[in-house]
Amino acid sequence: MTNIQRINPNTMAPPGGHYSHAVVANGFVFISGQLPITPAGDKLNNASFEDQATQVLANVQTALEAAGSSVAQLVQVRVYVTDIEQWPAFNRIYQQWAGAAPPARAVVPVPLLHYGFLIEVEAVGVIELLQK
Repeated sequence: MTNIQRINPNTMAPPGGHYSHAVVANGFVFISGQLPITPAGDKLNNASFEDQATQVLANVQTALEAAGSSVAQLVQVRVYVTDIEQWPAFNRIYQQWAGAAPPARAVVPVPLLHYGFLIEVEAVGVIELLQK
């Protein structure tokens, strides 16, 4: 029987719908699509793309850490952007955030996101790195 744990850290705004910020199952942590919403619940839909991207990645990191994982333990990241022209700006921010061991990644242009946001990020990580 699989043990599934749903995680909604109090250091993040509560989920805006019927989902959990993170779900842990079989050694993996699945991070729901994170939007640029501050821990206080402020929607950054009028902020610059860079500020939105920075907040989204901070939300992903907070959810990972609440699940017992970290950015270094990511295995895949999916990024949704409303303007593919923002890809270079995102890549610079992401490179600093992801560090020396970047996970697999996809950047997907989409026509729009909820609340008029410019970016959304979802991710999959592991709880413990496998020993060789």
